[in-house]
Amino acid sequence: MAHDHSHGSGSRRRLAIVFGIVLVIFVFQVIGSIMTGSLALLIDTGHNSVDLIGIGIALFAATLVRRPPKGQKTWGFRRAEVLAAGAQATLLLGLGVYSLIEGIRRFFVPPEVPGPELLFFGVVGLLGNIVSIIILSSSKEQSLNLKAAFLEVIADALGSVAVILAAVSIWLFDWTRADAVAALFIAALIVPRAFSILKETGSILLEVAPRELDLDKVKMHIEGVEHVQEVHDLHVTRIDSNLPVLTAHVVLADECFYDGHAPRILTALQECLAEHFKVAIEHSTFQFDRAKDAAQETHTHT
Repeated sequence: MAHDHSHGSGSRRRLAIVFGIVLVIFVFQVIGSIMTGSLALLIDTGHNSVDLIGIGIALFAATLVRRPPKGQKTWGFRRAEVLAAGAQATLLLGLGVYSLIEGIRRFFVPPEVPGPELLFFGVVGLLGNIVSIIILSSSKEQSLNLKAAFLEVIADALGSVAVILAAVSIWLFDWTRADAVAALFIAALIVPRAFSILKETGSILLEVAPRELDLDKVKMHIEGVEHVQEVHDLHVTRIDSNLPVLTAHVVLADECFYDGHAPRILTALQECLAEHFKVAIEHSTFQFDRAKDAAQETHTHT
């Protein structure tokens, strides 16, 4: 069975466009942070800078994964997107912690922040984020990288909304603590998202089976194929966010090795895994064992 491990060039184009948009927003927000002294805008600018780095890493990783396997790199650079997503999440977590600490401090000692200028920069950021959301929305499920980038832009947009609300509160009601409240809100968006991405990348690096896949049902389906007597040493891992890989020892009746059944059983097993589950497993490797040999083995894997 042939397998296509390439990522579409369309995803890279989307990432490149979004990278350009986020870069423009970042430059505007740096200027705005200097002009207004707003913590909310500063945190949103920091968030954007992390996103800029993260999307740049994602773009680089999307290019790396297209390289074919070579030499010792039998999977090529498929894991690059997982490492990239983990790096993004680590940076976001650091920014979120800083936002919480500084937001609490400024809530009790609020500085003067000009509302109209803050409103302008908040609106510019929101418009740019909306465009980025539209660009990434159709491809966000293609990989963990794209999902992380999409979630980052969503959080950026919500952060821009918080900045806008803070600006209106300061401008119209002279509530200076609104800036700190907006910063704390942005931090509350950042921290859980960072932990979520770290959890996902960690599960892939630890070679945990996809949570959508019930391994008992997988085993049952394999053992339901005609002439299959037993399945053991069943392992399902992920090379990246959308490439599950299965290996297993399958015990067949002894006569299957002499009457030509084995190739047909292999085809049936591969079709079963590719079609019967929510997570399609199109990359599988089976070792066929004879029943009399399997009875003599001592298995150490569960």
